Amino acid sequence: MENLRNYHKRKFDVIVIGGGITGAGIALDAVTRGFKTALFEMQDFAAGTSSRSTKLVHGGLRYLKQFEVKMVSEVGKERAIVYKNGPHVTTPEWMMLPIYKKGTFGKFSTSLGLYIYDYLASVQKKERRRMLTKEKTLSIEPLLKNDNLLGSGYYVEYRTDDARLTIEVLKAAAKHGAFLSNYTKVTELIYEGNKVMGVKVKDQLKGTTYEYLAKHVVNASGPWVDDVRVLDSNNRSKSLLLTKGVHIVIDRKRFPLNNAIYFDTHDKRMIFAIPRDNKTYVGTTDTFYDDGKENPRIIDDDINYLLIAINEMFPSVLLQRKDIESSWSGLRPLIQEEGKAPSQISRKDEIWESSSGLISIAGGKLTGYRKMAEQIVDRIIRKEKVTNACMTRNTPISGGDLEGDFTQFISKNKLKARRYGFSLEEGERLARLYGSNVNTIFQLTDLYKKDHKNFNIPFDLFIQVLYSIKYEMAVKPSDIFVRRLGTLYFNIEKCRKYHHAIAEVMGYYLGWTEYDKERYVNESENLILDVSF
Repeated sequence: MENLRNYHKRKFDVIVIGGGITGAGIALDAVTRGFKTALFEMQDFAAGTSSRSTKLVHGGLRYLKQFEVKMVSEVGKERAIVYKNGPHVTTPEWMMLPIYKKGTFGKFSTSLGLYIYDYLASVQKKERRRMLTKEKTLSIEPLLKNDNLLGSGYYVEYRTDDARLTIEVLKAAAKHGAFLSNYTKVTELIYEGNKVMGVKVKDQLKGTTYEYLAKHVVNASGPWVDDVRVLDSNNRSKSLLLTKGVHIVIDRKRFPLNNAIYFDTHDKRMIFAIPRDNKTYVGTTDTFYDDGKENPRIIDDDINYLLIAINEMFPSVLLQRKDIESSWSGLRPLIQEEGKAPSQISRKDEIWESSSGLISIAGGKLTGYRKMAEQIVDRIIRKEKVTNACMTRNTPISGGDLEGDFTQFISKNKLKARRYGFSLEEGERLARLYGSNVNTIFQLTDLYKKDHKNFNIPFDLFIQVLYSIKYEMAVKPSDIFVRRLGTLYFNIEKCRKYHHAIAEVMGYYLGWTEYDKERYVNESENLILDVSF
């Protein structure tokens, strides 16, 4: 990577280790407060937990059960900020909480809990909770189990594409001057005396190593936080406990869910069933995990658990393993609490600082990424004895700086897209995916329209591949169909059909050898097999 060579031994104010949503948020906060900032990610950006969540920017309703009032209040308010700054990657979604005799929630406790939730999270009036009768509940979602149903609570959560949220935050950081590098693994910490003053990194694609110096090094590597802390010469005061969450995807023709549902399981946990485009996805499990972190294994117990839960709550669908189209699993880096079951462990974030000055952060929720970043950079601000205020509360992420409301923006740009050769449907999808960056998509069509005839790939996908290469640092086909477009999980047939064609386009514009192309095609095929059923 040319940029890695250019920045070799350059001194930054802040180096962030980890390119998930937490690291991305820290990079954006730091650079907008005037710090020279660099971020290194050993895989692709968002390749860990930040592309493997339940894909909700939610307010943490279930934490009321654990009396974590402060967390509910904070993440609920942060949810509104995430939506304001990135309306193209967050979508309000009405969520139904069905109430059953002898269930986790009764009518009164649900009504009171949702009222408190609305209050703590400062929910706007049009999105405040409603209490529905049994009849109204079944009219909205007839697939629900009828026996012992009393009614439901109805409230708003926010659906997101977690990987795209991360990518857009990173692009905003880059726009403000941050240096970002994926496939760059921190292999060693550099010391001046007993203080951490930089990192040694290895380019995972080319094998070369580089050094970068910094006043402050932040370890935001999610499930790998302890791995980075092992590089530090200081003893670890606390450690992480990893839990695994599995999700499965079913075609909506087979599981025709009308409405997002948050429901009880047989073991008194709660999981989500969420319609998304032409699919319904369900999750998540919550089990301790201590195996390989890059690609957490899904076992039969995970699948059976979710199928039992679905068939108990939606008895008419009678889902079987063969109905599952794809799946994903992710790891939660939680702060260890002895004697607690996985679902009982707090999702709060925590910050450690070793005597060497290495700052580490773990825990927390996707929804609270901005606030977590603010806390980290506030700590650096105090060390530097400056007063640079946090800017991110009112800083749009990349694609989020829209003129007018989002509905007007979509209407305008799907019509505009027709002038560039896209259908109305394609134009709307592109505008929703890229927000204000859709104008760059349109510019690429003018520049590369003639090139399209050289490739056996739909025009809209061709342009998206180019955009991913030029503006989102995608270097492999898997970067594109997993984390730039999300098709691996929600349109796996499209991945099977076009991953060779994507490799052809990438190989042409990135100058791949035939060996490179074959290697990346094989990697894509193995990835498709891994998530398929």
